[in-house]
Amino acid sequence: MSGATRARPLRADAQANYERLLTQARLAFAEAGTGASLEDIARRAGVGTGTFYRHFPSREALLEAVLHDRFDQLTARADELAAATTPEAALTRWLGEFLEATSVYRGLTATLTQTLRDPSTALHAACVALRAAGSALLTAAQRAGDIRSDLTALELFTLVGGLAWSCEQASAAVPGGVTVDRLLALTLDGLRATDTARRSD
Repeated sequence: MSGATRARPLRADAQANYERLLTQARLAFAEAGTGASLEDIARRAGVGTGTFYRHFPSREALLEAVLHDRFDQLTARADELAAATTPEAALTRWLGEFLEATSVYRGLTATLTQTLRDPSTALHAACVALRAAGSALLTAAQRAGDIRSDLTALELFTLVGGLAWSCEQASAAVPGGVTVDRLLALTLDGLRATDTARRSD
């Protein structure tokens, strides 16, 4: 449970309501995307809207609770990969896992983009941490001479965000049978440092 969502332990009945809400939220988001009806989630969990909003005062708070563990693991994963493999391989593998995590629900990519611009949202801190983790991997790959040095973190995440949107729309494939893994590979091919790019540094 996220500390941002709940500061102290719940009574047993309240904890049961909380867990049912999270379970139904995951199901609803998988079916209808992040815009799923909050009232429907409460109904499916067998609680009233008042109980729902006591646990989750906003849609972003609910999403933070649903995604908290997944995003924390992905943030930590950047350090694991950096210690275990080459900078380029670490960046490549982490971006693939980032794509998988951020396209799990339809509409999530747009939601995450919005939360990065709004520090008041419950998801903001998790998004900032993810961005910082990926930026560190990018910097390491650039210092190793593997990725072109003129690429900024903002540009990288804008490109990957576009791939995540494609993944959302077609469940890991875009029209024509082109997989998102293939699109990521092509994108990274275009971002690798060339001899010309190295001479210009």
